[in-house]
Amino acid sequence: MDSSQQPAVELKPWSDEDGLELLLALNTPELTEHLGGPETPEKVVDRHRRYLRLDGRGQMFRITLGGEVAGSIGYWETTWQGEEVWETGWGVLPAFQGRGLAARAARLVAAEAGAAGRHAFLHAFPVTGHGASNAVCRKAGFTLVGEAVIEYPKGDWHPCNDWRLAVAG
Repeated sequence: MDSSQQPAVELKPWSDEDGLELLLALNTPELTEHLGGPETPEKVVDRHRRYLRLDGRGQMFRITLGGEVAGSIGYWETTWQGEEVWETGWGVLPAFQGRGLAARAARLVAAEAGAAGRHAFLHAFPVTGHGASNAVCRKAGFTLVGEAVIEYPKGDWHPCNDWRLAVAG
């Protein structure tokens, strides 16, 4: 199927109505293996509330494919090597994996971050051993800057790749 025949990938702003349900669906051992494992239900609720309160310091989205909710992606402010940048991260539900959806969504979220202004670069920090997330970065047009060590979640340090994409015109 060529790209003109593929269902449309869209980003829908995070909402109180179904955002929490999506986060709970993404909070499985398989989907959080490279993120330190599943969070407690209380931490998932806290994350949902943080997503709703980004207030110009980023934006979270539900990824939809042909109108069906398929995952989440977003961008938020962070300080990296002394510079304010946008950071991005995503999760795709198992039924939608393997279709290039995350890379398509990453290109869309890069455009959103660029339109928001404020920062010149969007970074992604997938764990070095997470082939799928590193492939998403490559396919979405990010440049591999090098390896880094990132703390996530708090107190848990991981070797990651630092991928960067210029989003400011």
